[in-house]
Amino acid sequence: MTIYRYRGRGGRGDLVEGAIDAPSAEAVARQLMNSGVTPVEIREELQQQDVMAALRRLRGPVTPDLSELVLLSRQLYTLTKAGVPLGQALAGLARSTRNVTLRDVLENVKATVESGRELSAALAMHPRIFSSLYINTVKIGENTGRLEDVFLRLSEYLDRERDTRSRIKAALRYPSFVLIAITIAIGVINVMVIPQFAKIFERAKVELPLPTRIIVGTSDFFVAWWPVLAVIAVGAVFAFRAWRSTPEGTYRWDGIKLRLPIVGDIIYRATLGRFARGFSMALAAGVPLAQALSVMSQAVDNEYVGERIRNIRSGIERGDSLTRTATATGMFSPLVLQMLSVGEDAGAIDALLVEVAEFYEREVDYDIKNLSQAIEPILIGVLAAFVLVFALGVFLPLWDMAQVKLRG
Repeated sequence: MTIYRYRGRGGRGDLVEGAIDAPSAEAVARQLMNSGVTPVEIREELQQQDVMAALRRLRGPVTPDLSELVLLSRQLYTLTKAGVPLGQALAGLARSTRNVTLRDVLENVKATVESGRELSAALAMHPRIFSSLYINTVKIGENTGRLEDVFLRLSEYLDRERDTRSRIKAALRYPSFVLIAITIAIGVINVMVIPQFAKIFERAKVELPLPTRIIVGTSDFFVAWWPVLAVIAVGAVFAFRAWRSTPEGTYRWDGIKLRLPIVGDIIYRATLGRFARGFSMALAAGVPLAQALSVMSQAVDNEYVGERIRNIRSGIERGDSLTRTATATGMFSPLVLQMLSVGEDAGAIDALLVEVAEFYEREVDYDIKNLSQAIEPILIGVLAAFVLVFALGVFLPLWDMAQVKLRG
């Protein structure tokens, strides 16, 4: 199908303009004539689209973010609820999306669906775009005939996930800028400022106090070895990324993130809230308990927590209760374990898990609001210590030089 731009005259001679997606210009003309519009000009817009697509492709593949997946899920909910055939819905979404990667994926999914395969199988062919939670939830929706409800639940879940991540990033933005500014200031002072003072002190031939010797020695080290330090820093980044990409490195780094001062506890509770919310959604959609735990172990985006979720699944498969296996992991607070126990006894685990998710989300909301206030004293202390050392190192020799001149 090609998009054609047209200009024509209506029944009263008024000018009518627009665009139509059609296989040929003749089909556009027939459609206009049938609607009472006399075409004056019909031109193909395919070339312009190809140019824009080529320009977008020059930037390389852009992985869809959570906002685009939320919008996609909501649109699929609306279209499936309205009774639009799935292939037609996917074709329309592929044409309307601006993300080239997502458009190509949707076109591939459409072709796979039209070849006779299920939507969940078509989504599973793109694991970098759609998580295992997304795929398995869609599969349950297909089996139960509640696909529109599944897309609604997925859009709500992804929307909450996006909101939590954006608020954590916003809270960390100011401290990050301050740390970057301090790092740049230290580099500039060591490389450009302190060497000038060191020359003055050398000409004056005064005995330098300890703070001055420290900052001068540090500056000399930076000036002499900064190329080596730069290479080491770049190498350390690449080495860390390589280690992080290994299974063992991923597991250990995900555990370290949860133990970081101040932010580690927030990340931990946000991860548990994500687990409880997704686990509840999977159970409500009809996913078996063990399968839902297996899916969530991959969906929480933290291998350290995922390993403990797999331990819960193993305990349930051995015949233990959910509450006992959850207690053995040491992940949950006593209040949450009590809520799980009540939900298990009442046969309403999914409903109680929603309460657990909201409990963690409220705690995360409170901590995020106070995150900047918790980090600011630490940043102020670091900055004060740096200024103190620099001031003592620079002004103590100047004071001694002034005293010598006064005595002279």
